[in-house]
Amino acid sequence: MLEDKLVVDNLSIPILTYDCVVIGSGSAAFNAADWLYKLGITNLAVAAEGLKMGTSRNAGSDKQTYYKLSLSGGLPDSIQHVAADLFHGGGMDGDSAWTQAAGSVQSFMKLVNLGVPFPMNEYGEYVGYQTDHETRQRATSAGPLTSKMMTECLEQEVLKKQIDILDQWMAVEILTSKVKAEESSPYCVQRKVNGVLCINIKELQESSIGLCIIYAKKVIAATGGPAGCYYHSVYPESQTGMTGMLLEAGAWGANLHEWQYGLASVRFRWNVSGSYQQVLPRYISIDSDGVEREFLEDYFADPKEVVRLVFLKGYQWPFDSEKIRGSSMIDLLVYRETVLYGRRAYMDFRSEPKGVSEGFDGLDTKVLEYLKNSNALIMGPIKRLEKMNPLAIELFKSHGIDLYKTPLEVCICAQHHNGGINVDRNWQSCIQGLYVVGEAAGTFGRKRPGGSALNAGQVGSMRAAYDIAWNTNDCLTDNIIIRTESTAVVQEWRQRVHIENQGMTKQQLMDEREIISRKMSVCAGHIRYVNNMQSLMEELKSIIIRMNNRITLENITLLPIAIKNRDIFITQFSVLSAMLEDAKNITGGGAVYAENQDFIKLENYISSKDVVFEKENKKLITTYNAAHVNSYFTPVKPFVSLDQWFESVWEYDRERRKGKES
Repeated sequence: MLEDKLVVDNLSIPILTYDCVVIGSGSAAFNAADWLYKLGITNLAVAAEGLKMGTSRNAGSDKQTYYKLSLSGGLPDSIQHVAADLFHGGGMDGDSAWTQAAGSVQSFMKLVNLGVPFPMNEYGEYVGYQTDHETRQRATSAGPLTSKMMTECLEQEVLKKQIDILDQWMAVEILTSKVKAEESSPYCVQRKVNGVLCINIKELQESSIGLCIIYAKKVIAATGGPAGCYYHSVYPESQTGMTGMLLEAGAWGANLHEWQYGLASVRFRWNVSGSYQQVLPRYISIDSDGVEREFLEDYFADPKEVVRLVFLKGYQWPFDSEKIRGSSMIDLLVYRETVLYGRRAYMDFRSEPKGVSEGFDGLDTKVLEYLKNSNALIMGPIKRLEKMNPLAIELFKSHGIDLYKTPLEVCICAQHHNGGINVDRNWQSCIQGLYVVGEAAGTFGRKRPGGSALNAGQVGSMRAAYDIAWNTNDCLTDNIIIRTESTAVVQEWRQRVHIENQGMTKQQLMDEREIISRKMSVCAGHIRYVNNMQSLMEELKSIIIRMNNRITLENITLLPIAIKNRDIFITQFSVLSAMLEDAKNITGGGAVYAENQDFIKLENYISSKDVVFEKENKKLITTYNAAHVNSYFTPVKPFVSLDQWFESVWEYDRERRKGKES
């Protein structure tokens, strides 16, 4: 690390210089830093808004799943089979699918060796189970806190290596410059990374507004999904993402319209997938007069069909527009109760639903087989949950919710972004030297198998580290150019931010964020209203232009909130653009579209409309520039089955490693 100062208008802005900086503090960020160090890139730092923040450390689900090549039993599996399942979900480049499959075992076994307690049988097999959108038992889990364990184990490795940790350094802007003609490539948009402009939250001052600079030849952004987009969200409150910063730098978005929505608890943000559904809870709603009703049965002649669909909801977890007459009907009916009727919906584990009230006779064979194999053919949803997953009960109890005594309030929430920043097979964006990993990267495809996001985060951060380590000849932009451009960026931010007595308060900032996020949840969630989204885009554009010109605050400590707001608004603006383009050419997946919020039209849609989806495998690219956004579909890179000769690959690998060693 080199320390320096940039003098701007008589102010000294601190500068730190590294070979690489990793932005973020989740499992992908720490994995990237650990791999970089192991591969010889030791002059690096991890910069984080807060080390204990983020989704990896603070969120999960009933079975937080890790998806990989199958490592148990006798069912044949291969990297090609895994890659094919990833690719055929749609919206994913073939080379990305292949690298995610190929790196899955190496990444998984690293976590095992670091101490993440994935289940292993007496023969040493890492057993698995089948998850949604896959055909083999590739999924595994260490329980509802899997990603927390991953993050903590990887963090310990980073701390052991004494890698610099810049805690409470909030990334604000990616520093870039033009690429020289001889450095350009077809994939590069003629920009290369120079580092990151940050706000040191611990050193906020009115004069410098806490600005500091990290110069680096390579930047890995592991900033998580854009969790601040929605009000109804299962993301932890500490997670907001910084996708807007990456889009504003010129990185392309990929599949920004693709989200996963599903049932989640309201009081404590947590997905209620897997065994929460498979133990067959009763669904009830309560209106403003306190009247309770078991509402799912109103829409089905046979209560046992309700039981079957609730059970399937555990496997077929996210809302799927192609399953609106199957398990996703549960999501639609909960949406109807809560949004359209204004009632509160609950999963009740205290008593049986009507379909099980007289016992298990007549239930679907898959339901019976699952409960029997789980030794859970016992009466009472809470008793079945106690048998199958007692940790799920303890998790809610630790947050003040006793499932033995009280029903669990739920609604439909945004729970994962399947889109993100467009990257290549080494997770490098269209900006040379800027890599994006974890949920911030758009590598998940349209219908990813459950758990593949954790695998993609680990494989992607490993691939980025390898690419950086084996391409070490890059140098920073000429010092005079980089300092001149950095000066201009610093001046722009100092001119934008104003501290005044009549400036926005914390409450006003949070209210503005909530108003827009509520509108996103109502009109741009799993039910999307085209007219409302167009209006919201215009509203967001006005807000962004205002904040580009002037951010006026009551005091300097509110600056991080204002910066987050601006980033969220840019992201929402870009997401809406992608959704409106998708509405013209619906590809199928996590949402249905309607012209406007019309109850009758929605009723007709649910009950009778045939849904026709475009089957061509495409992804949706979004570009953003100064409150102007453009979205368009493009074919994915083809899936190619590789048949390679060992000696040829060995020669290629030796030459590549020579480049690294030189």
